[in-house]
Amino acid sequence: MSKKAFLFPGQGAQYVGMAKDLFDNSAEAKEMILMADDTLGIKLSDIMFSGPEEELKQTEFTQPAIYLHSVVLASLMRTVSAEAAAGHSLGEYSALTMSGAIQFQEAIKLVRARGMAMQQAGIDNPGTMAAVIGLNQDVVDECCAEALSEGIVQSANFNSPGQVVISGSITGVKKAMEICKSKGAKIVKELVVSGAFHSPLMASAKDKLIQALSITNVYDARFPVYANVNAKPVTLAADIKEKLVEQVTAPVRWEETIKNMIADGFDEFYEIGPGKVLQGLVKRINPNVTCFGIDKYQDVEKYL
Repeated sequence: MSKKAFLFPGQGAQYVGMAKDLFDNSAEAKEMILMADDTLGIKLSDIMFSGPEEELKQTEFTQPAIYLHSVVLASLMRTVSAEAAAGHSLGEYSALTMSGAIQFQEAIKLVRARGMAMQQAGIDNPGTMAAVIGLNQDVVDECCAEALSEGIVQSANFNSPGQVVISGSITGVKKAMEICKSKGAKIVKELVVSGAFHSPLMASAKDKLIQALSITNVYDARFPVYANVNAKPVTLAADIKEKLVEQVTAPVRWEETIKNMIADGFDEFYEIGPGKVLQGLVKRINPNVTCFGIDKYQDVEKYL
């Protein structure tokens, strides 16, 4: 018997028109989407369905939009149940919701608060991020350490073998990019982002998330959720809160997370939410496991 796990995408997976087909074809999905609009007091669904893209790309809207799309899809999955879950950065909140650790209406408020806090941190402490392809994690960490004389920079996402994202101040990241190129990186590309996510420049967002979590009910999870910060399963409410706070400034250990899940017997993965990024990463981490994508109504229809 296969052990099944749900995976949830993070920021960058959004697209104009997301979840519109769910709204049109499923009464349950429509109810959840309207509930989200009502809970947040904004027409998030309008931004998701119609854009404009520039508005959807604002972190305060992007994060609840991806969360909502993911959780609506996962809630429609009837014939497949997960024995564990993980999410990439923001996606961890989707995973926790499906594990029962945070209820939907509280979670979407928490996610919007996180998005607003991270957007503001990006304004207050401008920074950037860059993808580095073709160097292993240790070498990228060494490059960042060498660049610290120019400014803050650290590894932010360990995504898959040979794919690391770095984050920090503009001067620190630019210097680290130069060093990575000199050490033989195949591709070094600055990303279009609104802040230096998963770096110390997000410290003010961490403080605001602590405040938001203090008024959020967090419960023990029904099944393990593998945390970004240490790639290990958590189920206890206190641990979940602690890991969510740490996650804001700590690297996302995605490659290690997937390897640990596979080592624990998981061999059937379902990426639930917009886009296909995680499916690609899983295949690069281990091509021998199965990974399905659930993005649209036609994808989820067979599991209703």
